[in-house]
Amino acid sequence: MIELYSIRDVSRILAVQEARLRYWTQTGFVGPTVHKDGRFYYTFTDLVAVKAAKDLLATGMSLQRVRKNVEALKHVLPDDTHPTTKLRVCCDGETIVALADDIAFQPIGGQVVMAFNVPSFGEHVMQTLAMPRASAVPAPVEDGPTEANGGTTAYRHFVEACAAEDRGESETAEHLFRLAVDLEPHMAAALTNLGNLVYRQGELHEAKSFYERALEHDPSQPEARYNLANLLEDLGETELAISELRRVCAAAPEFADAHYNLGIMLAQVGGTTQAKQCLERYLELDGQSDWARHARTFLDQIAV
Repeated sequence: MIELYSIRDVSRILAVQEARLRYWTQTGFVGPTVHKDGRFYYTFTDLVAVKAAKDLLATGMSLQRVRKNVEALKHVLPDDTHPTTKLRVCCDGETIVALADDIAFQPIGGQVVMAFNVPSFGEHVMQTLAMPRASAVPAPVEDGPTEANGGTTAYRHFVEACAAEDRGESETAEHLFRLAVDLEPHMAAALTNLGNLVYRQGELHEAKSFYERALEHDPSQPEARYNLANLLEDLGETELAISELRRVCAAAPEFADAHYNLGIMLAQVGGTTQAKQCLERYLELDGQSDWARHARTFLDQIAV
């Protein structure tokens, strides 16, 4: 018997949008490990993993590296990670290490840029859920395997497709994404990734259909809307593309690339004042990237 937390609880505890948590689950990045009565629930160990992922992304670490480190963290965490255990999670920006009673689960070196104390985090969880709003701590229910751990599921096809795409096996990835969508037509992340694959093949109208389907099932998914906007620009529908990018920037204000593309498109249609604001916002979010130089060049041109 363990305490389980709904996606709404996790959203409140970690200040992460529910749509973002659902996307992370669908992509196999990090998510709940209990499936009960048709719903997914997070254990306390899952909360630790999600918090670690969130903190690592905030350091600027790539999504792929974060994914690998969080998987490693899951393997070294005790099966019953209770708030009373003397456990800390730290990272030097490259590798995660779990520390318990001053013993490291993995070697670590360098300056720590992310660290949190699990007992303190447990207290934060209880305090957040005790605040007046929605439900309190969920009633304990029996643990059970997630849908992802059993049988040939849409989720399993999705995870295998992501792995194939990482290996550069585009045809295999496309086949597996299509199987996932056949089994679960509402899997927005699979629809988005499938759209990306056919987009790169030059099948713009089919890609547009996949992005639109993804947004039907998950309207707040910024990746699908961002890619749709870029596709609309390719089709010459700049005003529609600008409209979609505005929605992305409003819903996901930390999405740096959306601010950059919106700034470029606004400059092209004569909206120089707004373009300047977008590019300056992009530089605030991603001022050290290769594209930052292009953004500064554009700002200089706008000033002239």
